[in-house]
Amino acid sequence: MKTKIVAIVPAAGLGKRFSNTLRKPFAKVADIPLLIYTLKRLHQAKSITEIIPVLRKEDMSRGLELIESYGLEKIKQIASGGKERQDSVYNALKLVKAGAARSRDDCLIFIHDGVRPLVSAKLIQELLKGIKGVDGVVPGLSVKETLKKVNTKGFVISTVNRKVLWTVQTPQVFPFKVIKRAYDRACKDGFHATDDAALVERIGGRVKTIKGDPYNIKVTTPEDMDMVEYLLAKKIVSN
Repeated sequence: MKTKIVAIVPAAGLGKRFSNTLRKPFAKVADIPLLIYTLKRLHQAKSITEIIPVLRKEDMSRGLELIESYGLEKIKQIASGGKERQDSVYNALKLVKAGAARSRDDCLIFIHDGVRPLVSAKLIQELLKGIKGVDGVVPGLSVKETLKKVNTKGFVISTVNRKVLWTVQTPQVFPFKVIKRAYDRACKDGFHATDDAALVERIGGRVKTIKGDPYNIKVTTPEDMDMVEYLLAKKIVSN
């Protein structure tokens, strides 16, 4: 029986580095809202069973209209955003339901930033291969630049060994029972982290890294939007 795979897509952040007036998930790339572009890519992945976007309460109706207009039928429900990204993902985890003849513990959870619109089908498949036998799998890229540790006054303290450092992307993938337990513990302890894998690591979970995609860009600033549009125009990344 096919494993249920649920993609949680947090898109409730304020995005202050992007714009003070325009909500980042609704900024347009190639005439399509950034969030919809991301959701469409996940929707096209045959392995993904359901998608749960997470939106701010004031964006719910707008998001629902867009989802319906683009025919994204894998989206059955929308989670309400929390104060922090971690709170938003936790709200979505609470909405995950069991698949036919299975418990929720049999589900796999993809957690993917709503503002990474160029996630590829190849990366999704590699993540599914990588999750076997571990508690989590995350895509990442080795650091290329020399890294310096500096003090508050800007003086160099030391040069960091970049060979053991990776920058991490999403989607990050976990068995439901693992990521839910990690979030439950973090909530109980009042602990916050900058990514989902850190919560799994904290409870002793084994997290594996695989090679990410340099084109799997997270849109943080307006310049990032320019890069996404460039990659699409040059057909470096397919629509």
